[in-house]
Amino acid sequence: MTARKLISLGLIGAGTMALAVPFAAHAEGFVDDAKVSLNLRNYYFNRNYLNGTDPVINGERQGQAEGWTQSFILDARSGYTAGTVGFGIDVLGLYSVKLDGNANTSNSGLLPEHGPAGNRNVPDDFGRTAVAAKAKISKTELKVGEWFAVLPILRADDGRSLPQTFKGAQITSNEIDGLTLYGGRFNGNSQRNDASMERMSFTNGTRFDSSAFNFGGGEYKFNGNNTLVGLWHARLEDVYQQSYVQLTHSQPVGDWVLGANLGYVTGKEEGSAKAGDLDNKVYQGALSAKRGNNTFLVGYQRLSGDTKFMRVDGASGGTLVNDGFTTSFDSPEERSWQVRHDYNFAGLGIPGLVLMNRYMSGSNIHTSGRSDAEEWARESELAYTVQDGTFKNLSIRWRNSSVRRDVGQDASENRLIFNYPLSIL
Repeated sequence: MTARKLISLGLIGAGTMALAVPFAAHAEGFVDDAKVSLNLRNYYFNRNYLNGTDPVINGERQGQAEGWTQSFILDARSGYTAGTVGFGIDVLGLYSVKLDGNANTSNSGLLPEHGPAGNRNVPDDFGRTAVAAKAKISKTELKVGEWFAVLPILRADDGRSLPQTFKGAQITSNEIDGLTLYGGRFNGNSQRNDASMERMSFTNGTRFDSSAFNFGGGEYKFNGNNTLVGLWHARLEDVYQQSYVQLTHSQPVGDWVLGANLGYVTGKEEGSAKAGDLDNKVYQGALSAKRGNNTFLVGYQRLSGDTKFMRVDGASGGTLVNDGFTTSFDSPEERSWQVRHDYNFAGLGIPGLVLMNRYMSGSNIHTSGRSDAEEWARESELAYTVQDGTFKNLSIRWRNSSVRRDVGQDASENRLIFNYPLSIL
């Protein structure tokens, strides 16, 4: 029996158990439209703390955070069974092995960390399996279970060994051309360096747990898909509520392509207000200009209110235009800007090679009894994706960055990341 048939039978079996529907007579689309891939991710991380800002771990100054892992990310997605209502199943298998690293060089985010700073330990491996059942009628899909969810109002973080996943239910509808509507509820959170499933939470000095994260939103694309308007609202029950309005636009002008990403976020306490009174607003915008192999970008982000940008613990700050490798410039009252340049070396006859450099600076930070703290970050990424041959699609990324702060940790950082996606089915 071929590997394809074995995987197909496995998907049918998993789908039958998870959905309890009669697949036998309707499994054609379930199998034929199935896709299975295995991503081999090798991740090295090194952060050197400067100016005496390193934390104390197990009674000693840490000096640096360092780790090296080999991860295996299996992504198996079935098609849908035939019929008015189609059923399917998605399985995400996550496993990571420590190649190097220990408690005295923790804080890399690559591996789980157990125990307090004075007695911390790091396991040799970790992982989990996420399973989600799905049903589709017309152009509307219901998904229930656990998966890697990426929404403007809640973005799972995939910036280390394994991706963050959320457990819950979501409905997505595309019945009207150009309009996508979303709604759902998540009540579990497995962070990028944690094999366990925890409650949704928000940390603002102290961690506050919530029973669920409820959300709804919509995105409308028009003008030949060059323009998008998005509107979102979410509630982390009894902790915070947040709304987000976004406008993106891309406009060809001669040899140039001009882009804009504008957004407004507002948040406050919700329900019983476990975290107390909250107040946060974000005004932001990024303008880009692309010509040939060069892309230039400038961004500005302004926070107001007494609270930092509100997001579920562990989630990515990618909603913010000035979110970077080392910081999101999301402290209370912070104003930040960035300049960025991307170059595609295809223009020099090296397709697959790209270089990004950016500089970001933040000021007016209200924290630790100060109202004038500042920070800046310089970040570079050199990436190459193999274009053909045996190792086609293998990507190699080198990220180098430095961050300096008036309040907080100063650091210089290097990351080397290999991703090798293998298509199995």
